[in-house]
Amino acid sequence: MAFWPRFYPILDWSCFPNDEYLISAAESLASVGVTLLQYRNKSGNARQILDHARELKRRLGDSAKLIMNDRADLALAAGFDGVHVGQDDLSPEGARNVIGEKLWLGVSTHNPEQVSDADKTRADYIAIGPVFATSSKAKPDPVVGLEGVRQASALTKKPLVAIGGITRVNCLSVIEAGADSVAVISDLLPDPAKSAEAFLRILR
Repeated sequence: MAFWPRFYPILDWSCFPNDEYLISAAESLASVGVTLLQYRNKSGNARQILDHARELKRRLGDSAKLIMNDRADLALAAGFDGVHVGQDDLSPEGARNVIGEKLWLGVSTHNPEQVSDADKTRADYIAIGPVFATSSKAKPDPVVGLEGVRQASALTKKPLVAIGGITRVNCLSVIEAGADSVAVISDLLPDPAKSAEAFLRILR
């Protein structure tokens, strides 16, 4: 893929006090140079998710690539640039059939076997994690550590996104272990723009 940024912020709706804060956080991230964003909402209904997604697209336009978590159908409806699916969501092939060939498709993995399986699909990139202990999931998978990132990197030529407990303190070690990009949720807060500027400075 011609364009793959090292910094991949995930805006998790549950982390924000209201909808406007979420949207303004996305705008502030784009304003400091973030080029790829994922919108994640595990608890909202389809209408709420679509409303958020359409507003994100309206406000950000083409300033950043927008990826929808889980919902291939809503990614398409909102005019997003891609979808990211987990192990318990629509299969990568099922998602690809929904979104077509042009949109980006990412898939979450948590062990070497899942990485190998994902590598055989039409996914554009693969996420591996949790690298470190994380608070953003109620029932997280076992921590894979930096060694898990190294193993994953050896198993695929697709862009590898590391996720789970990644902060400004440890992000460089994750890149050095073989990740092409780091996905960040909690360490965006409380000031997403300031946090993003720090990540971009560290990872450049």
